[in-house]
Amino acid sequence: MKIEGYLFGFIALFLVPVTAVYWVLSEDPAGTTLLALSIGLAFMVGYYLLFTARRMEARPEDRPDAEISEGSGEVGFFPPHSWWPIAMAAAFVVTCLGLIIGPFLVLIGALGLVITVLGFQFEYYVGMNRSQGQTLGALEAMGERPTSVHKFLGD
Repeated sequence: MKIEGYLFGFIALFLVPVTAVYWVLSEDPAGTTLLALSIGLAFMVGYYLLFTARRMEARPEDRPDAEISEGSGEVGFFPPHSWWPIAMAAAFVVTCLGLIIGPFLVLIGALGLVITVLGFQFEYYVGMNRSQGQTLGALEAMGERPTSVHKFLGD
Protein backbone atom coordinates (compact mmCIF):
# COMPACT_ATOMS: atom_id res chain seq x y z
CA MET A 1 0.00 0.00 0.00
CA LYS A 2 2.95 2.30 0.41
CA ILE A 3 3.51 2.56 -3.33
CA GLU A 4 -0.10 3.57 -3.89
CA GLY A 5 0.08 6.10 -1.05
CA TYR A 6 3.26 7.64 -2.45
CA LEU A 7 1.66 7.76 -5.90
CA PHE A 8 -1.33 9.75 -4.64
CA GLY A 9 0.98 11.98 -2.61
CA PHE A 10 3.02 12.67 -5.75
CA ILE A 11 -0.19 13.50 -7.64
CA ALA A 12 -1.17 15.98 -4.90
CA LEU A 13 2.28 17.60 -4.99
CA PHE A 14 2.20 17.73 -8.79
CA LEU A 15 -1.19 19.44 -8.80
CA VAL A 16 -0.01 22.29 -6.53
CA PRO A 17 2.16 24.06 -9.16
CA VAL A 18 -0.27 23.08 -11.92
CA THR A 19 -3.06 24.86 -10.03
CA ALA A 20 -0.93 27.96 -9.51
CA VAL A 21 0.09 28.12 -13.16
CA TYR A 22 -3.50 27.52 -14.25
CA TRP A 23 -4.75 30.38 -12.05
CA VAL A 24 -2.12 32.80 -13.32
CA LEU A 25 -2.63 31.97 -16.99
CA SER A 26 -6.39 31.57 -17.12
CA GLU A 27 -7.81 33.47 -14.12
CA ASP A 28 -10.66 30.97 -14.18
CA PRO A 29 -12.07 30.56 -10.65
CA ALA A 30 -14.07 27.41 -11.42
CA GLY A 31 -11.16 25.46 -12.88
CA THR A 32 -8.81 26.63 -10.16
CA THR A 33 -11.29 25.53 -7.49
CA LEU A 34 -11.62 22.11 -9.08
CA LEU A 35 -7.85 21.70 -9.26
CA ALA A 36 -7.54 22.75 -5.60
CA LEU A 37 -10.20 20.21 -4.63
CA SER A 38 -8.29 17.59 -6.64
CA ILE A 39 -5.22 18.34 -4.54
CA GLY A 40 -7.24 17.74 -1.39
CA LEU A 41 -8.75 14.51 -2.70
CA ALA A 42 -5.38 13.11 -3.80
CA PHE A 43 -3.87 14.08 -0.46
CA MET A 44 -6.69 12.39 1.50
CA VAL A 45 -6.39 9.14 -0.44
CA GLY A 46 -2.60 9.13 -0.17
CA TYR A 47 -2.70 9.87 3.56
CA TYR A 48 -5.25 7.11 4.15
CA LEU A 49 -3.20 4.56 2.21
CA LEU A 50 0.04 5.47 4.00
CA PHE A 51 -1.70 5.53 7.38
CA THR A 52 -3.24 2.10 6.74
CA ALA A 53 0.04 0.68 5.42
CA ARG A 54 1.73 1.48 8.74
CA ARG A 55 -0.83 -0.59 10.63
CA MET A 56 -0.66 -3.64 8.34
CA GLU A 57 2.10 -6.07 7.67
CA ALA A 58 3.77 -5.54 4.32
CA ARG A 59 2.02 -7.14 1.35
CA PRO A 60 4.06 -9.16 -1.14
CA GLU A 61 3.65 -6.27 -3.60
CA ASP A 62 5.37 -3.92 -1.14
CA ARG A 63 8.40 -6.12 -0.38
CA PRO A 64 11.32 -6.31 -2.82
CA ASP A 65 12.32 -9.79 -1.57
CA ALA A 66 8.85 -11.34 -2.05
CA GLU A 67 8.26 -14.37 -4.25
CA ILE A 68 5.50 -14.53 -6.83
CA SER A 69 3.93 -17.49 -5.06
CA GLU A 70 3.32 -15.37 -1.93
CA GLY A 71 0.66 -13.40 -3.79
CA SER A 72 -1.28 -16.48 -4.88
CA GLY A 73 -4.41 -17.81 -3.28
CA GLU A 74 -7.90 -16.56 -2.70
CA VAL A 75 -8.21 -12.81 -3.02
CA GLY A 76 -11.72 -12.45 -1.65
CA PHE A 77 -15.39 -13.11 -2.28
CA PHE A 78 -16.83 -11.70 -5.47
CA PRO A 79 -20.53 -12.21 -6.16
CA PRO A 80 -21.12 -14.34 -9.25
CA HIS A 81 -24.27 -12.49 -10.25
CA SER A 82 -26.35 -9.56 -9.13
CA TRP A 83 -29.15 -7.53 -10.65
CA TRP A 84 -28.90 -4.76 -8.06
CA PRO A 85 -26.29 -2.64 -9.89
CA ILE A 86 -28.58 -2.42 -12.93
CA ALA A 87 -31.52 -1.40 -10.75
CA MET A 88 -29.33 1.11 -8.93
CA ALA A 89 -28.20 2.64 -12.23
CA ALA A 90 -31.83 2.94 -13.35
CA ALA A 91 -32.77 4.67 -10.08
CA PHE A 92 -29.83 7.04 -10.49
CA VAL A 93 -30.94 7.87 -14.04
CA VAL A 94 -34.45 8.62 -12.76
CA THR A 95 -32.97 10.87 -10.06
CA CYS A 96 -30.84 12.76 -12.59
CA LEU A 97 -33.77 13.14 -14.96
CA GLY A 98 -35.71 14.53 -12.03
CA LEU A 99 -33.20 17.34 -11.75
CA ILE A 100 -34.13 18.30 -15.30
CA ILE A 101 -37.85 17.52 -15.39
CA GLY A 102 -39.16 18.15 -11.89
CA PRO A 103 -38.84 17.58 -8.15
CA PHE A 104 -41.42 14.78 -8.08
CA LEU A 105 -39.12 12.62 -10.18
CA VAL A 106 -36.18 13.35 -7.86
CA LEU A 107 -38.22 12.01 -4.94
CA ILE A 108 -39.16 8.86 -6.87
CA GLY A 109 -35.53 8.33 -7.92
CA ALA A 110 -34.23 8.96 -4.40
CA LEU A 111 -36.68 6.39 -3.03
CA GLY A 112 -35.50 3.97 -5.72
CA LEU A 113 -31.88 4.65 -4.78
CA VAL A 114 -32.56 3.93 -1.12
CA ILE A 115 -34.31 0.66 -1.98
CA THR A 116 -31.60 -0.49 -4.39
CA VAL A 117 -28.73 0.43 -2.05
CA LEU A 118 -30.38 -1.55 0.75
CA GLY A 119 -31.07 -4.45 -1.60
CA PHE A 120 -27.48 -4.44 -2.81
CA GLN A 121 -26.16 -4.26 0.75
CA PHE A 122 -28.28 -7.10 2.13
CA GLU A 123 -28.27 -9.30 -0.97
CA TYR A 124 -26.53 -12.21 0.73
CA TYR A 125 -28.36 -11.96 4.05
CA VAL A 126 -31.99 -12.48 3.00
CA GLY A 127 -33.98 -14.37 0.44
CA MET A 128 -32.82 -16.98 -2.02
CA ASN A 129 -29.11 -15.99 -1.87
CA ARG A 130 -28.91 -16.16 1.92
CA SER A 131 -27.08 -19.47 1.98
CA GLN A 132 -24.28 -18.30 -0.34
CA GLY A 133 -22.35 -16.76 2.53
CA GLN A 134 -22.70 -19.93 4.64
CA THR A 135 -22.54 -23.61 3.87
CA LEU A 136 -25.70 -25.66 4.09
CA GLY A 137 -24.18 -27.67 6.95
CA ALA A 138 -23.47 -24.50 8.94
CA LEU A 139 -27.07 -23.35 8.53
CA GLU A 140 -28.37 -26.73 9.72
CA ALA A 141 -25.96 -26.66 12.69
CA MET A 142 -27.36 -23.28 13.73
CA GLY A 143 -30.85 -24.74 13.56
CA GLU A 144 -31.87 -22.63 10.58
CA ARG A 145 -33.48 -23.93 7.44
CA PRO A 146 -31.67 -23.08 4.21
CA THR A 147 -33.70 -21.01 1.77
CA SER A 148 -32.47 -23.16 -1.12
CA VAL A 149 -30.93 -26.60 -1.47
CA HIS A 150 -28.38 -25.25 -3.97
CA LYS A 151 -25.34 -23.26 -2.97
CA PHE A 152 -25.52 -21.04 -6.08
CA LEU A 153 -28.39 -20.27 -8.40
CA GLY A 154 -26.70 -22.02 -11.32
CA ASP A 155 -26.31 -25.36 -9.49
